Amino acid sequence: MKTHNFSIEFFPPKTAEGAEKLRATRAKLAELRPKYFSVTFGAGGTTQQGTLDTVVEIRQEGHDAAPHLSCVGGTRESIRDILRQYQSHDIRRLVALRGDLPSGYGMGGEFRYANDLVEFIRAETGDWFHIEVAAYPEMHPQARSPQDDLQNFVRKMQSGANAAITQYFYNADAYFRFVDDARKAGVTAPIVAGVMPITNSSQLLRFSEMCGAEIPRWIRLKLSSFGDDSASIKAFGLDVVTEMCERLLAGGAPGLHFYSLNQAVATTAIWQRLV
Repeated sequence: MKTHNFSIEFFPPKTAEGAEKLRATRAKLAELRPKYFSVTFGAGGTTQQGTLDTVVEIRQEGHDAAPHLSCVGGTRESIRDILRQYQSHDIRRLVALRGDLPSGYGMGGEFRYANDLVEFIRAETGDWFHIEVAAYPEMHPQARSPQDDLQNFVRKMQSGANAAITQYFYNADAYFRFVDDARKAGVTAPIVAGVMPITNSSQLLRFSEMCGAEIPRWIRLKLSSFGDDSASIKAFGLDVVTEMCERLLAGGAPGLHFYSLNQAVATTAIWQRLV
């Protein structure tokens, strides 16, 4: 595992209590020595300051950090200002996304797609940032077809991205097929597998419905059979996700990006089994 690109994602806390909890979580996860921590960005830019504050704090603790940068609702001037702020803090890594559209929100802003944002970042800052973009092994929920989705991904990579992180999934074959298709389309950059630990079945179903991630029928049925038995759900989730991670790494995935949901236990347990 030490040769792989292992990273962990947080969302910016909204309260002082949340910030304290995240510090404790981060201290535990920092013991795993991830390559970097990433920090998400709210729909329509709603947590821009929280993202910056969290990233700066992570950097002050001595860890590499990557803010997510969404172009939804952004203007060239507002994005330029954010990039300058990140440069002033010597932040060298970004996750560049179109971002989720808030409810009732039009396309708004001067950037329609993530590739437009990546092009702009490169034009403004040259090679200052290592840019990661999103990939969707099971197709972006708003894409017209898998072919269209792949072409969108290729455009993002050709616009100047260094690497990609996938949406989470529970079907390793979907990841391997997507990587094969991307390679055939000329993408040579690393495509890191996104991993969502399973700790809460209702939460997982809700997230997956929103983002279009497929939960295989056998996993759904197994989770359903546990009812409210959270210990069994967590034990089953740990087995399933760890086995998938083992298969991903054995099959050539360059690394894993854990969606931690600001919790330390599940990510730590999976990591310790993989080492």
